[in-house]
Amino acid sequence: MDKKIKNIGHLKGKVLLFGGVYSNLQALEELKSISESLGIPAENCICTGDIVGYCAQPEETVQLFKLWGARSIAGNVELQLAEGAEDCGCDFRKGSRCDGFSQQWYPYAQSQLTKNSLEFIATLPDHITFEFAGKKIMVVHGSYFNTSEFIFKSTPWENKKPNFSVSNSEVIIAGHCGLPFHHQHENLLWLNPGVIGMPANDGTSKVWYAIMDDSNGNLNFEHHRLDYNYELANKLMQNGLLPEAYARTIVTGIWDNTEILPDVESGLQGLEINL
Repeated sequence: MDKKIKNIGHLKGKVLLFGGVYSNLQALEELKSISESLGIPAENCICTGDIVGYCAQPEETVQLFKLWGARSIAGNVELQLAEGAEDCGCDFRKGSRCDGFSQQWYPYAQSQLTKNSLEFIATLPDHITFEFAGKKIMVVHGSYFNTSEFIFKSTPWENKKPNFSVSNSEVIIAGHCGLPFHHQHENLLWLNPGVIGMPANDGTSKVWYAIMDDSNGNLNFEHHRLDYNYELANKLMQNGLLPEAYARTIVTGIWDNTEILPDVESGLQGLEINL
């Protein structure tokens, strides 16, 4: 299948980057408010995919995203929903706890989304490309080659490098793995802003996003924590239809398990992230 790649041209000023909204309406509302307070236009706000996911308000989240006018690529969840697939396509190991949980939250999300929201989801491109501060940038979900590929800070550079070559990019903005990080090698940058729908396994309810700016003609970026009404998000998830473990994670900041994590990241569970 040919990839849908959307070129959005040259961006200037500040660019807000985030991923994994995961049906967390409260986190999206807070991030939208921050973007507006900073004067970042909606067209400069870019999501790495998985607008829909583990939390309680998939329909409301998609509709707010549409109303905001921010940009997004399709995560694996959007691709599966658009196709009417029976699973989330997250590439969890069959029979794992994450796989079992997906059999709760994914059908719930499917049941909540209207035709209008599904039609919007189907319009999302596989990748977004743009130029910023003299750099060619591509937005991917997992990787250019596999939407569901888990790539972390500890993933060898040799695994990341082909993404730059095939996309003719100097910066890759990625999502999917749920953890914020950046990895620079010579003149190339892999930047994962993190996700806003779930904590980063660091023992805090705060979630993560990033902001790029082009001051002095250079590409600069900073990772930021987002504090939002996690108590309401947690309460709404306790509806008997969604995994209780994910509702707890919203509050504790600790993942139920570390099945998807490499040894390095697994060993950092509960520790403060300094970026």
